Amino acid sequence: MRAVPRSWLFVPGDSEKKLLKTPETGAHALIIDLEDAVALSAKPTARRMTRDWLEAHKLQITMRKQARWVRINAVDTGMWQEDLAAVMAGAPEGIMLPKAEGPDQIRQVAAEIYELEQRHGIPNGQTRLLPLVSETPRAALTISAYMDASMPRLAGLTWGAEDLSAELGASRKRDSEGQWTDPFRFVRAQTLLVAHARGVWPIDTLYADFRDEDGTRRAAEAARADGFAGMLAVHPSQVPLINEAFTPTEEELGAARAIVDTFAANPGVGALQLNGRMLDQPHLKQAKAVLGID
Repeated sequence: MRAVPRSWLFVPGDSEKKLLKTPETGAHALIIDLEDAVALSAKPTARRMTRDWLEAHKLQITMRKQARWVRINAVDTGMWQEDLAAVMAGAPEGIMLPKAEGPDQIRQVAAEIYELEQRHGIPNGQTRLLPLVSETPRAALTISAYMDASMPRLAGLTWGAEDLSAELGASRKRDSEGQWTDPFRFVRAQTLLVAHARGVWPIDTLYADFRDEDGTRRAAEAARADGFAGMLAVHPSQVPLINEAFTPTEEELGAARAIVDTFAANPGVGALQLNGRMLDQPHLKQAKAVLGID
């Protein structure tokens, strides 16, 4: 599996100023947005600007190891095909599909991407898909269907709370202690579990109040602690906080190396002791994940 981008920054596709600043943000993945951040009247302009940006900055972004993604409009808007037709010439690494309502929509979009890959000389299967799986009640109830369906382009799963809150008519998303309320906790847990069961990237949702640095930090730390591989960002100021939260500390790296080295020195042993602690294969697997090795 490809390296997981830890920070995913949304950038409006119709803002030349923000597009030009993207390489300096430090985000591991840039999501050029053609959906919520762009007014209906500005969609054609955003498509053109996004295509031009993808083509003009391809080498620069590659050298900085920033993945280039595009969030297209939802299938039920009827605009997604125009979005793809415009941006695929720039060979983005992936497409984010909002308001995804199950594997059938993923396959529908994947078929269109295949045709455009052929047209633009892009290797078959190179363009990945990351669906937002929670933005309507119907979408939220299809998350488990992603576990076994055939979707070779599927890179990961992520979710969003803002659109779902509006669909539900909810007046809150978090309780008085700052914890997700039940509908959002359910969606988040399903996204995490299904992504791991499927073997794809689990990406946590954004923290909406970008001015609240402590809140963003806590959310990112909680995401990593719960098992997410990365997190969405709505503002560049959130990127370093997310990157820091998802970067193992020297203490964590040292502990992981000790576990891996101890098992390597005792081949064929299923369980052993290290500093008075019993370790078995799940501990070894987790240590290897911290070190980024198989």
